[in-house]
Amino acid sequence: MRACSAPAVTPTTAKLRWLRPGCVQVAGIPLEALACSGKGRSKQKHRLLVPGMSFSRHCCLRSLLLPRCLRGGGAAESWGIPRTEGWQVLPRSRVDVGNAQLLLLSPFFLTSPLLLVLQRLANAAEKFQKAHHWQDNIREEDIEYYDSKADTEYDDPDGEEIEREKSNSLKLEFTDDANFKTKVNYSYAAVQIPTDIYKGSTVILNELNWTQALEDVFIENRKEDPSLLWQVFGSATGVTRYYPATPWRAPNKIDLYDVRRRPWYIQGASSPKDMVIIVDVSGSVSGLTLKLMKTSVYEMLDTLSDDDYVNVASFNEKAKPVSCFKHLVQANIRNKKVFKEDVQGMVAKGTTDYKAGFEYAFDQLQNSNITRANCNKMIMMFTDGGEDRVQDVFEKYNWPNKTVRVFTFSVGQHNYDVTPLQWMACANKGYYFEIPSIGAIRINTQEYLDVLGRPMVLAGNRAKQVQWTNVYQDALGLGLVVTGTLPVFNLTEDSSDRKNQLILGVMGIDVALNDIKRLTPRYNLGANGYVFAIDLNGYVLLHPNLQPQIINFREPVTLDFLDAELEDENKEEIRRSMIDGNDGQRFIKTLIKSLDEQYIDEVFRTYTWAPIKSTNYSLGLVLPPYSTYYIQANLSDQILQVKYFEYLLPNSFESEGHVFIAPREYCKDLDLSDNNTEFLENFIALMEKVTPDSKQCDNFLLHNLILDTGITQQLVERVWKDQDLNTYSLLAVFAATDGGITRVFPNKAADDWEEEPEPFNASFYRRSLDNKGYIFKPPYRDAGYRGLDLENNTIGILVSTAVELSIGGKTLKPAVVGVKLDLEAWAEKFKVLASNRTDRDQLGARRCDPSTSCEMDCEANNKDLICVLIDDGGFLVLSNQEDHWYQVGKFFSEVDANLMSALYNNSFYTRKESYDFQSVCAPEAQSNTGAAPRGVFVPTVADLLNLAWWTSAAAWSLFQQFLYGLTYSSWFQTEEVAGDSMEARETSCIMKQTQYYFSTVNATYNAIIDCGNCSRLFHAQRLANTNLLFVVADKPLCSQCESVKLLQAEVRAPPRDPNQCELVDRPRYRKGPHICFDYNATEDTSDCGRGASFTPSLGVLLSLQLLLLYSSASRHPLPPAACL
Repeated sequence: MRACSAPAVTPTTAKLRWLRPGCVQVAGIPLEALACSGKGRSKQKHRLLVPGMSFSRHCCLRSLLLPRCLRGGGAAESWGIPRTEGWQVLPRSRVDVGNAQLLLLSPFFLTSPLLLVLQRLANAAEKFQKAHHWQDNIREEDIEYYDSKADTEYDDPDGEEIEREKSNSLKLEFTDDANFKTKVNYSYAAVQIPTDIYKGSTVILNELNWTQALEDVFIENRKEDPSLLWQVFGSATGVTRYYPATPWRAPNKIDLYDVRRRPWYIQGASSPKDMVIIVDVSGSVSGLTLKLMKTSVYEMLDTLSDDDYVNVASFNEKAKPVSCFKHLVQANIRNKKVFKEDVQGMVAKGTTDYKAGFEYAFDQLQNSNITRANCNKMIMMFTDGGEDRVQDVFEKYNWPNKTVRVFTFSVGQHNYDVTPLQWMACANKGYYFEIPSIGAIRINTQEYLDVLGRPMVLAGNRAKQVQWTNVYQDALGLGLVVTGTLPVFNLTEDSSDRKNQLILGVMGIDVALNDIKRLTPRYNLGANGYVFAIDLNGYVLLHPNLQPQIINFREPVTLDFLDAELEDENKEEIRRSMIDGNDGQRFIKTLIKSLDEQYIDEVFRTYTWAPIKSTNYSLGLVLPPYSTYYIQANLSDQILQVKYFEYLLPNSFESEGHVFIAPREYCKDLDLSDNNTEFLENFIALMEKVTPDSKQCDNFLLHNLILDTGITQQLVERVWKDQDLNTYSLLAVFAATDGGITRVFPNKAADDWEEEPEPFNASFYRRSLDNKGYIFKPPYRDAGYRGLDLENNTIGILVSTAVELSIGGKTLKPAVVGVKLDLEAWAEKFKVLASNRTDRDQLGARRCDPSTSCEMDCEANNKDLICVLIDDGGFLVLSNQEDHWYQVGKFFSEVDANLMSALYNNSFYTRKESYDFQSVCAPEAQSNTGAAPRGVFVPTVADLLNLAWWTSAAAWSLFQQFLYGLTYSSWFQTEEVAGDSMEARETSCIMKQTQYYFSTVNATYNAIIDCGNCSRLFHAQRLANTNLLFVVADKPLCSQCESVKLLQAEVRAPPRDPNQCELVDRPRYRKGPHICFDYNATEDTSDCGRGASFTPSLGVLLSLQLLLLYSSASRHPLPPAACL
C-alpha cells in the first residue's frame, strides 16, 4: 500500500485536509487497507474492518460470507459441496425468451373452450327469449327463483334491526367453495334486482320467466368444465342472473348495484363513444334543478369506459368547457375525476342560447387533430327547457347523414313545453328523457346505451365478438377479475317482419387474476424476472406492481404500464409495439424501484413480447441477464433427501441456525400461513406423509428447497461455525436462496429478523442480485423517528452480496449471503478507522488542530468534523457523531439538510420523482360552515292539500331523494355532521414518491458550501464495491446558512398533481377496439323519447313524505353510503 503525503495546510483547510484522488485515506490509513483482526491475520494490534471500503482486496469478511470455492472460482462444485456427496448441480432448463407465448400459453384463460361457453350461453339466451310468450297478467308468485338479496345481512350504522322485505325466494343451502371463496349452491342460479327497480313489475317478471331456462345451461357448462367461475347474464332491464347461486354481498344499508353500470356490461353493450355533454346554466336553472344537472353529469360520466372520449361544457349566451380540457379526452378515471370536481363549480346566470351549446359540441366532435374513439358520436344536453329547436345548426353540422346522435334531458319540475327537446332528439337519431327528481337520474342516464346498441343488434353475427374487459373488482368477492363478454340480441320480429333492434343484455364469464397468475412462471424466472400483460389502452392485466390498495366497485382498476414501471423511451417503444400487436425483443438499461420503494437501481433487462391470439392483450417477459438460466436439483439419492430434510427440523436450529422457508405452494394439500413457524410445522407434517416426488407436489420447488437446505447447512458447518462473530461485532450471518431458504445464524438472531421469509419479496435480496459488491441496508427510519436507547436495544445494519456462479460460461446468481452489523460497535470502529490512530487505547493523548501536522482526524476532531457513510438512497449508515447514531436509517437531509443539498447540487445524487396511483389515504377534513340541511325540497301546506301534487312526479321525487340521499350525502347531510360524526373511510389517492440514487460521479470531490462566514468545506467519495458514499465535512458554525430541505418521504400529491390538463395534450399511445357498430341503414329511429311517470298509491306516498320530513328535521341525519 503506497504512502500518501498530506497537502499543505492553509487557513481555509486547517480542519479538513483534502485527500488526493487515487490516494484515498483518512488520518493516514488508506481506506483500501482493510485487514482482519484475529488469529492468523495482521500482527498490527488494531487494524479494523470498516464496512464497504473495498472488501475485494481482503479476505476476512468475504471468508465469513462465502465458501472458498466461490471466491476462488470453484463454482462448479456448487457452493463448495463436492459432487461426490451425491448432489449434482445442473444448469436449469434455458428460459426461452424467443417466444413469450410459450411461457403463458395457450390454455391461458382466453382460449377457444371459454369462447365456446360464451357463445353457447348467448345463443341459448336468444333462443329462450324468442320462444317466450309475453304474459301481461303474470304474477310474482308464478315465478320460482332464488332472490340473492333475500338472505343478505344489511348493516345498520345505528345498530337498529332492519326489517327485511317479504320475499317468495327459494330457500337454499350453501357450502363453502375454495374456487369462489364463498358459500355457493351448484344446483341453482341466483337473481339480483337493483333496489330502485320494482321486482313485481310485468317487465321484470317476464324477464325472470324466460331467463329461468338459462339455469340448465349454466349447470351443463360447469359439468363440462368444473374450473369455470361466475357465469352471468346481465339484462338490459337491470336483472342479473348468475351461477352458481350465492347470497348477495351488500356493501351497506342501501345497495345501489346495477349490472348496467358495471364495466363489463358497458363494454359489451355498445361500441366506443365520442361524447360531448352540454349543460344549460342560464338563470332559470337554479337551486334544485342545477343540483340535479350536476348529479346527472356525474352519473353520465360513470357510464363511460376507457375506450370512450368525452368533454363537458356549460352554456348560456356562450358555451365554455367546465374544466381545463379544451377538447375530447379519454374517459379514464383521472380525467373523469377532474370533470366531476369542476362540474360542481357551475353557476347559473344569463339567458339560454341552445345554438351556442350545440355549435360548441359539434365543433368538438369534428376536431380530427386529436385522439378519439372514432365510433359512436353523440351530444347529451341537459336543460330545464326552451323553445328554440336550432334546426339551422343541425342542417349545417349533422344533416342529412345524421352521424351525431342527440340526446336531450329535461331536468327538474317545470311547466315548459318539452316538444322542442323531443324534436331535437327525434330529428337526430337520439332520445328524449325526463329527470324530474334525483331518483330518475341513474336510470335515465344509462338508457341511452339501448339506442347505441341498435346498430350492433342489426349487424347480427358480425357483432358477436368476444371482448375482454379491463381489470376490475368482482362484486361477489373473487377479488380482481377480467371478464369475457358477448352481447345478447333480441331476435323476435314484429307483425311486419321487421327485425327487432333491442339488445337483451350481455353474457359474461369471469376469470380471476389470481388464477391467471398461477398459470404464469414465477420461481423459475428468479427474483427479478416476471411476466406482464397489457391491453390496447396500455393498461396492465398482469404485473407484479399491480397492487391496488383500495377498490371502487364502480370503476375498473386501470394502471398504465408506464406507471407500473419507471417510464423511459425504451419502455414507451415497447408499449407501442405491444399495443400494435407485434412481437419483439429488446435488451435495455433502465431504472427500477426497490421493493420498499426507497431506492433506485440502474439495471439491465431483456424485454420479450408477443400478442395473445384471439384477444386484445399482449404478453411480455422481463429477465435480468443472470436469470436466463437456472439451477435444478438432482434428487435421485433418497438418502441425501432425508439427510438434508432433517436440517429443516426445529431441533437442529440451535446448532445449525434458524431456517425460514418461503411460503410457496410446494404441495396442493399444504396449508399456507402468515406465521412462518406455523407454516414450517405444516410443511414438515405434510412431508411426513408424502415424498418430494409425489404427484401432488411441485417437484421443482420442493427439490430445490431441500437442496438449498443442505447447502446452507454445509455453509454453517464448514464456514460460519469457525468464526467468532463477536470478533467482528456481528449480530448474525445469513444466506437466502433462490429455492426459498433463509438461514440465519446463530439461532437467537432469528428473534430480531425482520426480513421477508420469501427471498423474492425481500428488498435486500433483489437489490443484491442487481448490484455488484456489498449492499448496506440500514433500518429505515422516517422523519418522525425519535430513536431507541442503544444500551437496551440492538440495532443492526444488513450487509449483503450475491453469490455469482459460472457454469458452462453461463452466469447465475442462486443466492444472497450477508451479515448483520451491530450498529453501536461498528460506529466505534468507524470512528477509529477514520482517525489517525490504529490503537484505540492511545486516544486522548493528543488532538489534531490547525497548529499540528497530523492529518484530518474524525475521532480526535469529532467536535469540528462530521464523518459519515451514506448509502445510495441517501440514508445515513454510520457516523462519528454519537447524536447521529439514533438517526441511522433516516434520509440524510433530516440529519444535515445543508450537507445533503450540497451533495445533490454537486451531482453525487440524482433525484427521481414518480406517482403511485394505487395508494389509500385518510379522508381529508371537511370545513364546517353550517348545520342546515341542504337542497331538500319541503312542500308547502298548499302542496300538501293538493291531491294532484301527491300523484305527481314531485312526490315520487321526494321518496327517491330519501332513498338516494343515503348515497348522495350532500343532499341531506349537514356540514357539521359531516365533519364530526361520519365514520372516517380510507379513499383512493395519488401519492408522490421521490427517490435519490447515485449519479455517474465516481471520483473524489472537494467543495465549499458557500454561505459567507458560515461556509463549510466537505469532501466526498464513492467507496468501491459498495453502495456507500464517504463524506467528511466541517460542522456548521452557525445556523444562518439555510438551504432547502430535500424531501424523500412519500407525500400525498397536491390537487391536480400530476397536472391532467397538461397530460391530455400529450396523450399516451393507445388503440380502441378493432370493430365499430355505429350505423345501420335499416335502423328504426321512430322510438325516440318519453317522459318519466309513476303513480303509486296515495297512502304509500303520504307515509314516505312524513318519513322524509321527519328525517330532514332529525338531529341525526341519515348516514351516507359508500360508493359501490
